[in-house]
Amino acid sequence: MMHKYPKEQRYTLAILQDIQRKYGYISKESMEKLSVYLDIPISRIYSMATFYKALSLQPKGQNIIKVCDGTACHIRSSIAIIEEIEKLLHIKPGETTMDGLFSIETVNCLGSCAIAPVMVINETYYGKVTPILLREILKGYGGTIDEDR
Repeated sequence: MMHKYPKEQRYTLAILQDIQRKYGYISKESMEKLSVYLDIPISRIYSMATFYKALSLQPKGQNIIKVCDGTACHIRSSIAIIEEIEKLLHIKPGETTMDGLFSIETVNCLGSCAIAPVMVINETYYGKVTPILLREILKGYGGTIDEDR
């Protein structure tokens, strides 16, 4: 995949994005291969891979949940949504469920303040989310949620 790009440092980010798209994260092995291909220190690649929030060094779940915690969502109890996800899926922001089905992230803004609190799963937006609605939404994605808590 990296061989479609010229061996120039300016293509580092584009190559990292392609790796992320293909594998869902950027492995140490991928960074090492890119380091050799571009003939730049792996520390420079690591620096870039950790700088951009869209890039991840850890495998992510099949379904990525992004919960907005910007001002409008925060005021409308986005923290309760995050806590409910933690309770149901047994993961905290930045983590992935053991079955690899879900990852959760918090973001500063999803640009949908009128329907706060908002979350996105993959590319689907959900507005005015409540803990009860959250349970129904997650059930639609399969997997096991801990409803006993």
